[in-house]
Amino acid sequence: MIEFNYQTLSLRDDYEGRVIATLISAKQNTGSRKALLHLHGFIDYFFHPHLAEAFLREGYDFYALELRKYAHSLLPHQHPNYCRRIEEYFEELSLAIEKIYTETTQKVILLGHSTGGLLAALYANTGEKRDLVDTLILNSPFLEFYIRPKIKRCMGKLLAKPIATLMPFANIPDAVSPVYPTSLHKDYEGEWDFDLTWKSIQGYPAYYAWIHAIDKAQRTLQKVSDIQTPVLLLHSSRSFIPKQYTPEAQTADIVLDVDDMKRIGPKLGTNVTLIETPNAKHDVFLSQKEIREKALKEMFEWLKKT
Repeated sequence: MIEFNYQTLSLRDDYEGRVIATLISAKQNTGSRKALLHLHGFIDYFFHPHLAEAFLREGYDFYALELRKYAHSLLPHQHPNYCRRIEEYFEELSLAIEKIYTETTQKVILLGHSTGGLLAALYANTGEKRDLVDTLILNSPFLEFYIRPKIKRCMGKLLAKPIATLMPFANIPDAVSPVYPTSLHKDYEGEWDFDLTWKSIQGYPAYYAWIHAIDKAQRTLQKVSDIQTPVLLLHSSRSFIPKQYTPEAQTADIVLDVDDMKRIGPKLGTNVTLIETPNAKHDVFLSQKEIREKALKEMFEWLKKT
């Protein structure tokens, strides 16, 4: 069974005080081959040993980064999953990429899921160590808010900045639906085991500062993205917003709109490939077994051609 090492990355203090991130590495890494660095999403962390096993089996070393204020990197004085600018995460991402490059002497494959995909795409444009990123894989990237009706989405974006300016930690307590984590966890309707204090069924509040940070990053990518490295964007075949759990939640992206990914994704760079995985979940690699194995197969075939 695969095991992992956890390394604490000490970062510069921010507006809440001490800050750390956590670099995770598979103990089976050789240090002599190309490596994959995994970035998690919002209200999320790394609990994907099956993904690490797949990369190791295909001849890659495997790493994951838990960002500041998430999971192992969350300190008692911090607001969970909080940021004011997506670029805050560039510090730990640069450190992680540099450490991996030093160990392997090869450029890094960067795989970002959801908000991690947004971060990865933004970093590939302007990050300090972006020249050490060889390839970008985006697993259902957070390129636009999935809020209906559209007027509600627009109003939320407009209000986020002034509210966050006046009250930096103002939030929406019930902004995140419990249906998605319910569809994942083994004690509910799913097959996966993860820590419900770090990825809870009820979620954490969505801070207005975070909403503004996401909106600003998304607008930047939609206006000026020019990623030069090859990009693979994986997404489901459909999306819908459930009011409560139904079995249909196992066969669609119920967090983001795949039409937004198909609309914005091709404009991210000069060499972007989109692969649709029928009936995949929001995290394509947490889909039902046959579906995720198909996605893994197609991803590794693409990597071999790149």
